[in-house]
Amino acid sequence: MKDNDLTLENQLSFILYVCSKETIRRYQIYLEELNLTYTQYLVLLVLWNGDNIPVNELGKRLYLDSGTLTPMLKKLETKNLLKRVRDTVDGRNVMVTLTKEGRELKEKVKDIPQTIFDETGIPKEEANEMITKLNDILKRVK
Repeated sequence: MKDNDLTLENQLSFILYVCSKETIRRYQIYLEELNLTYTQYLVLLVLWNGDNIPVNELGKRLYLDSGTLTPMLKKLETKNLLKRVRDTVDGRNVMVTLTKEGRELKEKVKDIPQTIFDETGIPKEEANEMITKLNDILKRVK
């Protein structure tokens, strides 16, 4: 092992952590106005692209365990943005569905991703390339 392998600047994990943290901070500015956390926003992103899904499927998509996901779903339910209903076919599954208010919220947040791109100056093509590379990294580290 080389000494420069143990410098902060050469840690892939560090740059991923800082980029994530700073990007989430930018989102929070806009999400606070809607009384949403970034993680709640991620839950809604999944549901806006197909709701009425089992809680465990939602957890898999978001890489969240039930100990993290369940309290968040309860908060979103108290905000009347979604509802959880036991599956009538398989009672072991709890299905998550958007409410009318939850569906309507999509319209209020639709411009946030583009606003973030505009603020950072990252071209859409470059962002798409990064997403592809990061998905590859994710597959490798899993």
